[in-house]
Amino acid sequence: MIDAEPDARHGLIMSFGPIRRTPIPFEPESGSDALAVMDGLSGDMADLIVGAAGCSPYLKSLILRECDWLKMALACDPALSCAQELDSLADCALPDLSARLRRAKRRIALLSGLADLGGVWSLDQVTGALTDLADRATHTALTALVAEEIRRRKLPGKSEDDAATGAGMVVLAMGKMGARELNYSSDIDLICLFDEDAFAPDEYHDARAAFIRVTRKMCGLLSDLTAHGYVFRTDLRLRPDPSVTPVCLSMDAAERYYESLGRTWERAAYIKARPCAGDLAAGARFLDRLRPFVWRRHLDFAAIQDAHDMRLRIKAHKGLGGALCVDGHDLKLGQGGIREIEFFTQTRQLIAGGRDPDLRSPRTVEGLAALADKGWIPPDVAEKLTAHYIEHREIEHRLQMVQDAQTQTLPTRPAEMDRIARFCGLAKTDAFRTRLLGRLQDVSSLTEGFFAPDATECAEPDLSDHAQDIVAGWLAYPALRSDRAKQIFSRMRPKLLTQLYTAADPEAALAQFDRFLGRLPAGVQVLSLFEANPQLIDLIVDICTTAPRLAAYLSRNAAVFDAVIGGDFFAPWPGTQALRADLAARLGELDDYERQLDAARIWAREWHFRVGVHHLRGLIDAFQAGAEYASLAEAVLGALWPVVHAEFARKHGHVAGRGAVVLGMGSLGAGRLNAVSDLDLIVIYDAAADAQSDGRRPLDARSYYARLTKAFLTAISAPTAEGRLYEVDMRLRPSGRQGPVATSLPAFEAYQRTEAWTWEHLALTRARHVAGSPDLAAAVEAVRRRVIADKACGATIRADVADMRARLAQAKPAHGLWDAKSGPGRLMDTELAAQFCALASGHHACRVEAQFQAGQRAGIIDKPAQELFLSAYRLCWTMQATGRLLADSTPDIAALGETGQNLILRAAGADSVDALTDLLQSRAKAAAAQFDTLLLQSEPRP
Repeated sequence: MIDAEPDARHGLIMSFGPIRRTPIPFEPESGSDALAVMDGLSGDMADLIVGAAGCSPYLKSLILRECDWLKMALACDPALSCAQELDSLADCALPDLSARLRRAKRRIALLSGLADLGGVWSLDQVTGALTDLADRATHTALTALVAEEIRRRKLPGKSEDDAATGAGMVVLAMGKMGARELNYSSDIDLICLFDEDAFAPDEYHDARAAFIRVTRKMCGLLSDLTAHGYVFRTDLRLRPDPSVTPVCLSMDAAERYYESLGRTWERAAYIKARPCAGDLAAGARFLDRLRPFVWRRHLDFAAIQDAHDMRLRIKAHKGLGGALCVDGHDLKLGQGGIREIEFFTQTRQLIAGGRDPDLRSPRTVEGLAALADKGWIPPDVAEKLTAHYIEHREIEHRLQMVQDAQTQTLPTRPAEMDRIARFCGLAKTDAFRTRLLGRLQDVSSLTEGFFAPDATECAEPDLSDHAQDIVAGWLAYPALRSDRAKQIFSRMRPKLLTQLYTAADPEAALAQFDRFLGRLPAGVQVLSLFEANPQLIDLIVDICTTAPRLAAYLSRNAAVFDAVIGGDFFAPWPGTQALRADLAARLGELDDYERQLDAARIWAREWHFRVGVHHLRGLIDAFQAGAEYASLAEAVLGALWPVVHAEFARKHGHVAGRGAVVLGMGSLGAGRLNAVSDLDLIVIYDAAADAQSDGRRPLDARSYYARLTKAFLTAISAPTAEGRLYEVDMRLRPSGRQGPVATSLPAFEAYQRTEAWTWEHLALTRARHVAGSPDLAAAVEAVRRRVIADKACGATIRADVADMRARLAQAKPAHGLWDAKSGPGRLMDTELAAQFCALASGHHACRVEAQFQAGQRAGIIDKPAQELFLSAYRLCWTMQATGRLLADSTPDIAALGETGQNLILRAAGADSVDALTDLLQSRAKAAAAQFDTLLLQSEPRP
């Protein structure tokens, strides 16, 4: 320790730090007694000692007892003095540990108290120093006791070296200790676990008994009151089912409890959990396994009601109801107190933290800042609650410093209230009361509206007899089976019915919502989401009145509503590269393959829903929607390919060469999908014919890439717990269904040059790299361009296309008047014309518009013909894409509801159903006639 030296003004050279505030001594004579033992102190430091001892009998006793040490400590940075005291615990023998721990507690309590009162340390530094003491004391006690068990041969299979890491036992710090927010006279909440995998099955019971003994002795070593005082009161009641479980239980038993019986308050508790003593690595693994329990993957608005109910139960149990009054108020649990700020923060974290790891901070102030930064609470609310929280905690510390009592209750006696006001540096108690009352009221008003369900009454609309029958049947649905779901629904029902009856066809909207509700497997989460976010009721009504297919999709995938309120839902499309990077980062956070596949499905589902809602609400048109669906598919394939490859390589290693590429064909290759499109894919690889993979189960190159391709297709199309990503069609690969699922680059080129039919060359005009090796992709693209250029000189292109067109017309005739896809001059026909233009001109363009432009530049079609084809194509795509958004099959526009009709008519630029009928027929007829003329011309000679 640094020696103190005299100073002309202060008597000692102080490294303690600048003193920014001092308490006013409530008992000046007690302050003078403390100052008398601190030889040579003057100025601000003397005022701090007098104020601290003059307000706190406990601090006075510590100054008198530890004055020699304190004189030296004040010559150092307080953080250094605390660290030196903790380091002195190292290698302390077990018989001496009790006294040494209590000495450390006295000294750090004294120094941190003075640093707090003098404003030398922030609240964060004060609570951090107290938490460091708790961590070191717990770990030192645990390891010493475990070492004793090992010496007594009570821990099978463990040596003295294992004692330093607890021999498989870990202590989880919970509550304020876990968050490094310990208050001045806090007890510490601990959960003691042991890793059963560290022991053989026949050693389990001996180990369990030894760890139970260690836990009991550790608690006594920390909390027993001796002649030297105590260290920390310990509380083990946060462990699973504490009335029937031992004080230390296996991690497996704890995990099984939380998976089956864990409650919302336990989830909230684990926000702050961290390993603090013993086997920290095992503790971290346990918390990682528990993460799905704590952080639900969906927005969890049901947690709001749980938190509200919990608050009411605490207030009822503690008798904390009634009017707000400063005298006798519980600063922790009472109205406007610390717990309300913590509940407010933790509940919001539980709602959204499963989706956003940035919101998972265990610390209250950091949590408020993160919630404000991510838009979950207004910044001014976060700022106010942060300021109130810090001042509440500082007053809490002063209440506890008086007698080292674990209390948060404000005095009822006027003299003791005067003491607390002086301790806070205020000479007038009325000013202290007024300031504190204002803060309590502000906290209450800021948080109460968030917790309490909206009790605003709304009159229900008059319902027809048929509508009343529909509504009466809702209580029989699975979504409203539980009492809790019924309570939530009863509160939101008036607003819901009112919104449904603002639709153009209220009865149809009600019937569609009835189908949505009837398909929901459960209701508490979805209904809580609606109740907390009334704008979602508007959205579901909009969907039910316009897009029955989307409403049916939502009933099976209601979690996609999370995306509406969980981010920039209505922001512009971020682009394929940004999407791929985002999904890759999401998948990179997971180390389990099945979880990665599920995460990809959840992520893609939300973005897919976003495109549909944007299209439905007119934020984008059918062409932009088509491009975004294709961009999403490309991002998914691009991010998932390396994940599948890495998982496959764990068994089979890698093959020398440039790897493989995935080509998008058909609509994906053309960069335009609709809401229900499947994906046409082919896989091409580059490796020597005799190459072998280098893994523990080697494969030849052909088998390797065939099996890798099948693994990739399974990852995309196999149903998991979260459904499937896409249906996949690989019939466009060389030799179709009979060909290998993956083709080598030389074989692909040879096939395209010597064996492929004209229809396969037409398909090649829309092939585009969507995943896999960029290096190989460039080589494949070069081959594609050469093949198309060479085939442009083919003598039978027109005849082959005419034959193919006739076959398509026979195999896929139009299904009714409103079929925009099949039939002469409609979508498939105009896309075929575009592919013909690309192939006949030898151009590499993939997109329909660019293919027609290539044909026009090559003289295959003239400008009027190009515009005629595009006019029909644009109308048919608009009708097809919009129709697929609204219904699973080709919709009968005349039978659609008024809102759905208006959407299609508006998109197509028609005033009425009859006008749209005429427009579709005339444009299709003109395009079909133009295609007929085109195919009757002589073969081109580029």
